[in-house]
Amino acid sequence: LPRLSRPEAIEVTMVHSVAGTLPAGLGLIETPPFRAPHHGISAPGLVGGGVRPGPGEISLAHRGVLFLDELPEFRRDVLEGIRQPLEEKKICVVRVGGAPVFPADVLLIAAMNPCPCGFSGDARRVCTCSEQERQRYNRKISGPLLDRIDLHVPVPPVPWQDIQDGPKPEGSAQIRIRVAAARERAAARRPGVAGFRNADLSAAEFERYVPLDADARRLLGACVDRLDLSVRSLHRALRVARTIADLGEKEQVGAAHLAEAVSFRLRLGVDGRARPVLDTKGRNP
Repeated sequence: LPRLSRPEAIEVTMVHSVAGTLPAGLGLIETPPFRAPHHGISAPGLVGGGVRPGPGEISLAHRGVLFLDELPEFRRDVLEGIRQPLEEKKICVVRVGGAPVFPADVLLIAAMNPCPCGFSGDARRVCTCSEQERQRYNRKISGPLLDRIDLHVPVPPVPWQDIQDGPKPEGSAQIRIRVAAARERAAARRPGVAGFRNADLSAAEFERYVPLDADARRLLGACVDRLDLSVRSLHRALRVARTIADLGEKEQVGAAHLAEAVSFRLRLGVDGRARPVLDTKGRNP
C-alpha cells in the first residue's frame, strides 16, 4: 500500500494514541497499518469497547489492512459485529458513560479452507469431512457478511510441474506500477479528498464516473435478472469494474470489465469451487 497522506496519517496516529499502541518516540504513522488478530479474539477486541471504551482491531487497522485468517474459526457473533462498520467505515461504541465513534475504513482480507480438513475439491487427496460437516463449516459465515466482501477468489493447489514449467508470472514491481497508476486515476476523481478510492464512490456518482458502454449495460440487465445479486452486491461490482477498467487504462467500463467484476462476487460452494458466471453476452458459459 502507498504511504498515507498527512490527513490520513493524523487520523491513524490519533486512533493508536487513544489505544495506547503508538510506538514510543514515533511521530505520525505514515505506513498503512496491518492487523491480523487471532481467531479467538472477543467482540470488544475486534470492534472496540471495554469498561473504558477504546478502539478495536477494526479501528487499529484504519486506512490499512485487517487480515482475518481461518475466518470460520472466529465466533459468529464476533464476525457479525463488523458488518455495519464495513459498510459505514466507522464504529460507534455505546456505553453508559458515552458513545465514542472510531474510524474503521479498512481493506478486509479473509482466508479460509474449503472444509474442516482442507481437502474438499482436491483431486489428489480425499476429503474426510461429511456433507453435514462441510455445510456447518461454511454456515459459520453469514450471507450478509459475505455480501460485503467484493472479491471471492478460490486458490486451488498448484501441481509442482506447473510451478516448474509454467509461464513466468508478472513481477511484483511491475504490478505495483500498474496499481499505483490505477490509484492515481481514481484519486483524480475527487482531488480534494485525501486517499479517495473507487470504493468511496456513491451510487449517485455511478452515471458520471462509471460510464458503461452498450454491451456492459445489456450485461448489467442480465446480471440483475439471472443472478442472485442484491443491490449492494451490484453496486460493489460496479466499483470493482471501475477499478478493473482503470487497471486497463480505460475510461469507459466495458462488458468484459463488468463480467470479471461480477465473477468475483460469486461465493464458493462447499467443494471450494465458484459457481458458473455469465459471459459478456449474459449467457452461462
